[in-house]
Amino acid sequence: MQAPRSHARLRRFIREIMLHTPFTKMVYLLIILWLLFSTALYLAERGAEAATLHSYSEALYWGVAAFSTAGIADTPSSGFAQLIGGLWIVIGSMLFFGTIVATITTYFSRPMQLPHKKIIDTIEYNLEQLNELSVDDLDLLKETVDTLITRVERLKEKSQH
Repeated sequence: MQAPRSHARLRRFIREIMLHTPFTKMVYLLIILWLLFSTALYLAERGAEAATLHSYSEALYWGVAAFSTAGIADTPSSGFAQLIGGLWIVIGSMLFFGTIVATITTYFSRPMQLPHKKIIDTIEYNLEQLNELSVDDLDLLKETVDTLITRVERLKEKSQH
């Protein structure tokens, strides 16, 4: 019984990440820039003396190894290729790690931005003000709460069917 519930939570978590954080857009941007910088690096290295990158696949590998701070990428040989590589390391690293930070920050701050959270906060604030309400205000509040309870019960019934 626990496994389906945990799978549902995981699916909901992944859906929340994909829909409500910058993760998907940032990953697409990172992939596009990785392909562009790898292409530029390969073209800059192609034909250079003592070139360390001899194929496009090596340039793609270099792009991942360089921005991931693994430190295992060979240094490009030409000055222009080094400039392109340096730009990629800075931009790719900022984008990669920025994506992680932005996704985590957005995911955990999102509940505070949800409308129902604002409603609950408003209700809590107003409950603190009960001592200042008149009898008529309290009657109106009772009607509102009764209506709210009725609606919640209807929603529960609908979700069970």
